[in-house]
Amino acid sequence: MKQDSTRNPAYTVDCEDYVHVVKFNPFDSGDACSLIAYGGNNYVVVGTCRFQEEDAEVECVQYKTLRTFHHGIRVDAIAWSPETRLDALPPQIRFCTAASDRKLRLFTSDLQDKNEFKTFDGHSDYINDLVFAPKEGQEVASVSDDHTCRVWDLEGNEKAHFVLRSPGMSVCWHPEEAFKLMVAEKNGTIRFYDLITQQAILSLECEQTPLMSADWCLKNTLKIGAVAGSDWLIWDITRSSYPQDKRPVHVDRARLFRWSRVNENLFATTGYPGKTTTQLLIHHLGHPQPILTGTAAVGSGLTWHRTLPLCAVGGDHKIFFWVTEM
Repeated sequence: MKQDSTRNPAYTVDCEDYVHVVKFNPFDSGDACSLIAYGGNNYVVVGTCRFQEEDAEVECVQYKTLRTFHHGIRVDAIAWSPETRLDALPPQIRFCTAASDRKLRLFTSDLQDKNEFKTFDGHSDYINDLVFAPKEGQEVASVSDDHTCRVWDLEGNEKAHFVLRSPGMSVCWHPEEAFKLMVAEKNGTIRFYDLITQQAILSLECEQTPLMSADWCLKNTLKIGAVAGSDWLIWDITRSSYPQDKRPVHVDRARLFRWSRVNENLFATTGYPGKTTTQLLIHHLGHPQPILTGTAAVGSGLTWHRTLPLCAVGGDHKIFFWVTEM
């Protein structure tokens, strides 16, 4: 694996709006293409991607917009439902958004005539993250600056409500741990909640603030990663409630942390959007230095492909893609 200097994106896709958030569908939708959604100032656009790494017939990347959903307000976060299927007749697209008006919106579409959306009200401040129940997709969890984590059914009824000690920054629901929720708070605490008893069962500490983002490793349920201050931090939850490994990475401040979905040692972090560029770093736990440094003009959002070591960041009317080795 070669040590890498700053690298331009491998691929770029032009978009209809400024991209605030971008999200690959983490679930199998029954199609050879990957679903990707991005959110702008007014719209959510759902499209498919196919990359030359997975199909020799494709030159670079093949992108196709399936549908543009009117949102009417800036999109701050997007979560895909596991009920999304492209191989069903008719197909079903289902996702949920968080917006700057403190509401969640659940969209369901058959990509033809049926386009529904429901609004979930309850949070009293900015919503930072949301996620669907990974198995059946019948619930959505969200975290907010209002110091709560809430779990909703698909009708928008609140099923559970956890009071936090600081703003909730990230929420994760692991397919192998369907009855546990991971909630990361800005004060540097990451807690796991048992959804049956609705009690906190385990907590991890950063010992530094502000924690901006955390993620639960898909390939290894014992690994948790986060960024706080300018460092990334990694925990092995069987070992200690304190990080096993940490390293300063972003000069300004780190903003997002995302594990790769194909390798438990591969993860990406982004820095705060600077005046001109945002830095993306891809790290491998076996290497002391980042294995890839990418820069994007005013980038936002960070998402990994479901089956490739490829990640995407949004930008000004563009999505940027970087590819690394396993």
